[in-house]
Amino acid sequence: MSGDGGLHAPALERARAAAHPPGEFVGQESFMRGSEIRMLAERAGIARGTRVLDLCCGTGGPGRFITGFTGCSYLGVDASTIAVQIARERSRELPCEFRVARVPPLPQGTFDVVLLLETMLAFADKRPLVDAVARALATGGRFAFTLEAGSPLTAAERASMPAGETVWPVPLETMRDELRRVGLAVRWVRDVTADHRETARALLHAYEQAAIGSEAASGLIAGHRTWVDWLGSGRVRKVMLVAEREMIDSTAPCGLSGRKASSARIEGGPISGISARPRTPRCDGLRPQPPCTR
Repeated sequence: MSGDGGLHAPALERARAAAHPPGEFVGQESFMRGSEIRMLAERAGIARGTRVLDLCCGTGGPGRFITGFTGCSYLGVDASTIAVQIARERSRELPCEFRVARVPPLPQGTFDVVLLLETMLAFADKRPLVDAVARALATGGRFAFTLEAGSPLTAAERASMPAGETVWPVPLETMRDELRRVGLAVRWVRDVTADHRETARALLHAYEQAAIGSEAASGLIAGHRTWVDWLGSGRVRKVMLVAEREMIDSTAPCGLSGRKASSARIEGGPISGISARPRTPRCDGLRPQPPCTR
């Protein structure tokens, strides 16, 4: 078992592959399907030559997939040395670069697209991350990410969730406000809650059938049971978003863009019960253990 708690073990990867429909497993360590990863990349405008920065890239499955079908210029970063080592070994035939780094800060340079797949949840205080993403994007650049949308966990919910100190949902409108504050206008939103609940159920069944028996796997199973419940009840909803970096008007207050952001229509069904804006707990714990669950 690896130093990341064994979550990159071959038995678990085989279980993940078995849980996804044919053609939908591309090495991801998450609830996303390959078709959703492709859809998000296309909505973000990733194509040949696009400069892409993938935050919390894990073992690089989605990054390799996106690079393979787009021909983009790709850089993935992750805090886990083991995950990055695996990513490098598996991408030798592709023009991918992987680095070990915690975020924020972000690597130096300007990018056309910043990706954050299935890891926004781990950032207790999302403001420094959003600030760093906005600084890294060129004007017209896109921030494409997934979000666990919902009110902050209660003390009981946090105690019941394995690694609960890394689980920080946020209302969708709160995230929109954070993006708007730094000149990122939401252009596209898609609700994928129902699909992710089905994937969570399939993964739960696959992990139970794998009978791996490690402490890390036991926590994984318990966590997936909770996610099946939360996604089914609407406690948390899953959405994919693309936000565009607008030209900043230096005369506008708080560095906001000079034009009013357009409102993106939510695809995939209405998102209900997540518009309240309770105060989100703030702390400095920005990364889960293991570092990524992509």
